[in-house]
Amino acid sequence: MSTLEFNNILISMESYLLAFAMNYTKNLEDAKDLTQETMLKAIRYKDYYKPKTNFKAWIFTIMKNTFINQYRRKVRSKTIFDNSTDLYLLNNSSEDRDSPYNYIADGEVNAQLETLSPEYKEPFEMHYNGYKYKEIADKLDIPLGTVKSRIFIARKKLMDLLPEYKYNNN
Repeated sequence: MSTLEFNNILISMESYLLAFAMNYTKNLEDAKDLTQETMLKAIRYKDYYKPKTNFKAWIFTIMKNTFINQYRRKVRSKTIFDNSTDLYLLNNSSEDRDSPYNYIADGEVNAQLETLSPEYKEPFEMHYNGYKYKEIADKLDIPLGTVKSRIFIARKKLMDLLPEYKYNNN
């Protein structure tokens, strides 16, 4: 499939994508953003599309995964966009998150994280900050399997260095 054909099909799907995005976001502006992000990813990863397969299913899967990843990042950062007339950006952290125990625990975890070699520390921090394995692999110019392995090893080392936090769900 030529780039022109791909782009024409993608553009013809825009209204379907927007309607599908509304099911997820329930907000027109967020739906437009999700649609735009989906179309950009489709263009970026067009080489992964197999001609003569269901294009609509492929593009909707990209949208679903994009929405899920964005949602996970928002939950991880505990940030909520308030859609009131003043449009506040709120941090939805609970009060006990700022407890002395969590302050000490964060300090201990960060101190042990600093002891990891850069080959483990960097992929682990990127993953913790919401990057996908593929994004980390591309940015660090290492194979995807190596990224997964290094993150796993970093977690294991941190659990070994911090046994008192191993089963703590705080």
